[in-house]
Amino acid sequence: MTAPMLSRRTVLLATGATALTLSTRWAHAAPWKGYGNAIVIDGLGGPGSLTAEPGAPLTEAHIKDVRDSGLTAVLVTIGPVGTTAPDEAFKDAVRSMLNMDREIARHPDTFVRIRTAADITAAKKAKRTGLIYGVQDGVAFETDLDLLADLHLLGLRVVQPTYNRRNLLGDGCMETANAGLSRTGIEAIERLNSLGMLVDLSHCGRQTSADAIRASKQPVAFTHTGAAAVADHPRHRTDAELRAVADKGGVSGVFVMPYLAGGKQPTGADVVRHLEHMINVAGEDHVSIGTDGTVSPAVIDQKYKDAFADTTRKRKEAGIAAPGETEDGYLFANDLNTPNRLDTLAQMLADRGHSSTRIEKILGRNLLRVFSEVWRG
Repeated sequence: MTAPMLSRRTVLLATGATALTLSTRWAHAAPWKGYGNAIVIDGLGGPGSLTAEPGAPLTEAHIKDVRDSGLTAVLVTIGPVGTTAPDEAFKDAVRSMLNMDREIARHPDTFVRIRTAADITAAKKAKRTGLIYGVQDGVAFETDLDLLADLHLLGLRVVQPTYNRRNLLGDGCMETANAGLSRTGIEAIERLNSLGMLVDLSHCGRQTSADAIRASKQPVAFTHTGAAAVADHPRHRTDAELRAVADKGGVSGVFVMPYLAGGKQPTGADVVRHLEHMINVAGEDHVSIGTDGTVSPAVIDQKYKDAFADTTRKRKEAGIAAPGETEDGYLFANDLNTPNRLDTLAQMLADRGHSSTRIEKILGRNLLRVFSEVWRG
């Protein structure tokens, strides 16, 4: 059995040796006036910080950061990515969901479980943060599509067919062959539609994405990506892809990753630049945010730098790194390194003349609409 290939953020989580610490104070720009009433959904992220041991309980500091964030809901990644054996991947996915269930049970005043779109609006009313379960690779079910029904019953609601590399469903964005979906992959899209699970194409190859968009009878999403026209990168989406997802009724979310800025640590301005391009291409009804980061802010010290550099080297050695991954391309923006980062982004958009209605759509209304159209209880 080969070792699991983890996402860059998850690799750091698994090191446990990273010396990232929680910031006890952070600069926070003036809040956007509509933030408190808005539905705010991070299309990929999660509670905690990069110091967390896998499966370790959240700390009180982590919980406070979630409360301070104002998030209505966040899509959290469960299970591994890459060449993990299917049985092990399925077991890991189930265990990951159970661990999140335990956190919800430990902190019922902070978290709620999300299975339906109505659960998100209820979370807003209750002033809680909803946790949405998703996978970033189909390895947990690629040899047995019947397992999708089991995962749905356990609470899985968002599914990425592939990560960066190839699996039995199709090619990821780092595969030069760009072969698209397999017959099993097409059947998987049909199963996901039937079960009411959102198809997420964020790490899929160009042809895989095109095949999935064509095969799906429901809206699909790029939950965490960037605009290729602004910064060319395999993880970013072309204007044609952004329009195709919009035409299907879906959304494309901007992440906070170095790829936005050519491998350098991104800034809030980089995020806004990609958001504005997507708005111009796909329309304000089809753009969202998926930070691909933890809620709690980070403080860099030498141990963190060393661990991050080591992780980057290991990803390159394993063949899962994307172009532009550098040893100092940290996975957050300094000016958004707060639990309130989406509030800050909202104000940045307001300062550039975007309407309150548009900002509310980007913060969460667009994702909520898509969830409403796709999910079933």
